[in-house]
Amino acid sequence: QVQLVESGGGLVQPGGSLRLSCAASGFTLDYYAIGWFRQAPGKEREGVSCISSSDGTYYADSVKGRFTISRDNAKNTVYLQMNSLKPEDTAVYYCAAEQLTCDYFYSNHGAMDYWGKGTLVTVSA
Repeated sequence: QVQLVESGGGLVQPGGSLRLSCAASGFTLDYYAIGWFRQAPGKEREGVSCISSSDGTYYADSVKGRFTISRDNAKNTVYLQMNSLKPEDTAVYYCAAEQLTCDYFYSNHGAMDYWGKGTLVTVSA
């Protein structure tokens, strides 16, 4: 069974850090790009970061310099290290997979092949 499972969310104070994980099962991440998305209450889903199968990376301007995406193919897992968190980072974070490149991440989120169910990140004092 193909699955993406996010973990690592929680409550953190402003300025704090969290590391999200996106673990794949039922398929190998070696030939997939993984995108991280987030959706805050009342807002549209937005792309946060993406890593291609060749380790090319992309960051939204709002998280550039604070978030780092990485992958460990041996563990079939992609990570999102989030530092200097702000209240506006509060959202449900999802990971999604598409083959090889981040094309659908940029152009058509709905066409991503697989989605996780999300993990909640709350940044609050």
